[in-house]
Amino acid sequence: MHVPDGFINVATAAGAGVVAVSGLGASLRRTGRDLSERQIPFAGLTAAFIFAVQMLNFPVAAGTSGHLLGGSLAAILLGPWLGALAVAVVVFMQALMFADGGIVALGLNVLNMALVTALVGWGVFRSVMRVLPRRSSAVMIASMLAGATSVVASSLSFVFQYAIGGEGGAPLQSVFQAMVGVHSLIGIGEGVITAVAVGAVLAVRPDLVKGVSDLQLPRLATAPSRKSILAFVTGGLAIALALVFLVAPLASGAPDGLERVAIDNGFIESAQEHPLGGPLADYSVSGIENEQTGAVLAGAIGVGATFVAGLIAATILRRRRSA
Repeated sequence: MHVPDGFINVATAAGAGVVAVSGLGASLRRTGRDLSERQIPFAGLTAAFIFAVQMLNFPVAAGTSGHLLGGSLAAILLGPWLGALAVAVVVFMQALMFADGGIVALGLNVLNMALVTALVGWGVFRSVMRVLPRRSSAVMIASMLAGATSVVASSLSFVFQYAIGGEGGAPLQSVFQAMVGVHSLIGIGEGVITAVAVGAVLAVRPDLVKGVSDLQLPRLATAPSRKSILAFVTGGLAIALALVFLVAPLASGAPDGLERVAIDNGFIESAQEHPLGGPLADYSVSGIENEQTGAVLAGAIGVGATFVAGLIAATILRRRRSA
């Protein structure tokens, strides 16, 4: 779902950038009001985990793959505002370090992958939880629906952008049908991953799941401490790295949903070369000839760098609030 430079014209991308900056500014202000100290390492872990899982493309149809966007997952775990910021950190790191997503298109990707998914996912999750019984199983169902819906909403956001300033001359109706169709399938995978991840955190550290903090679910009492949070974050990072080393090499190499739509509708040629590139471009490591080894090492570097970036961002927010 990473939009490269060239799919959307510069004027529309700039407009999306303004909206994205405004959305991130609002997220910064809202997060600064109630950011707790224990959320700081968890925010870094969430960003690192989403980065890792985004490397695990799964097949959704013949010749098409999908991957987690992560906005709904981050929103349920951290709240919509901090969740949007965590995914934005991932998007920035991917664009600047891995040439994944354009530079001119950075605002488009932050808007589609971070803001839209987090806010829509949070809205769906909380709406569903209002009508379901207050049980852990209901949290899983609500998480699945939130994840699935957020992906479709993200695809509709791209269609709207393409309607305003799309390049390549593809018929809008065809782009709409293709984007919604393929991302409805990807949304199923997103929903399952979101539900499993939220369920796992809920089972061991329910106090960290922001989405249920005020719902008074039964048997969710814990005794949080710095040591327990450190152990949880360390274990989470180990899982993220294990996914990179053990599962990422098995990921589908087929084009993802947006790329497949661009190929089928004839606007793939409008994509422009990434202006930065870099030693980790395309999830490889310069100087390492084995493609699989390079991808694993690049992924491990990305997990570490994203964790640190998320940690620093959350720490700065916390200190600004305390000042």
